[in-house]
Amino acid sequence: MNQKFSICILFAILIGGVSCVQKAAGDYELVWYDEFDKEGIPDASKWDYEHGFVRNHELQWYQPENAFCKEGKLIIEARQEWKENPGYDSTSQDWRKQRRNVEYTSACLITRDKHEWLYGRFELKARIPTSSGMWPAWWTLGVEKPWPANGEIDIMEYYRDTLLANAAFFREDGKAAWYDSKHGIQALGENWASEFHIWRMDWTEDYIALYVDDMLLNKVDLNLTINQDGSGFNPFKQPHYMLLNLAMGGMNGGDLGDTPFPQQFEIDYVRVYQKKK
Repeated sequence: MNQKFSICILFAILIGGVSCVQKAAGDYELVWYDEFDKEGIPDASKWDYEHGFVRNHELQWYQPENAFCKEGKLIIEARQEWKENPGYDSTSQDWRKQRRNVEYTSACLITRDKHEWLYGRFELKARIPTSSGMWPAWWTLGVEKPWPANGEIDIMEYYRDTLLANAAFFREDGKAAWYDSKHGIQALGENWASEFHIWRMDWTEDYIALYVDDMLLNKVDLNLTINQDGSGFNPFKQPHYMLLNLAMGGMNGGDLGDTPFPQQFEIDYVRVYQKKK
């Protein structure tokens, strides 16, 4: 057991059981976590990476080098740096290949094919970058079917001064049907953006509830999330894997403006609890 986690448990015992590991007793038990206490590259047994230009016409080129552990935190760093796009093709209609150069880099960590979960309590303690154009996210995707039929849960998503908590599934016309919630960060407090916060998802057979600092942001009734393609498939009643990323620009991130670089998404820990069997 790592040092940070051991201290948490000792502290919980000393104060009578209320724990900084979110009550590992009771109905839930800790089944997976990363405290990022080992300096250097993230734990390869827990995380893989996305590579290159991936989605949403975003500006960043994803590469593992932009994710590292330092002083007990995972740092996902957005950088302004130039390199040639190795996939460049002037004749292609794919936006990923149309870009001659890479101008920005970042990282997306993903647990696909390493760790997947069906239901549970998910927790993240982090400080997110809120400068213009930044698009940090902590989210999940279902293991079966293509997007959006596999289901997407945005436990934490931020862009354009707005904090989001969303769930998406397959709409009748083939696009994504969204249960979304938006909260301007100005209303959350003057120093909110400079502080660490705890995001949480409680996911059961009946609902998904999304929180920040114990404030409910969104609650989704899973009786209403059956894909509208006639299959009867509910994407939130299958295992999901986790993604942690810092995107920039693209379809939703907005203009970078005068944002200085590097920018950092700082993660103190990620924890997954499930009901005791």
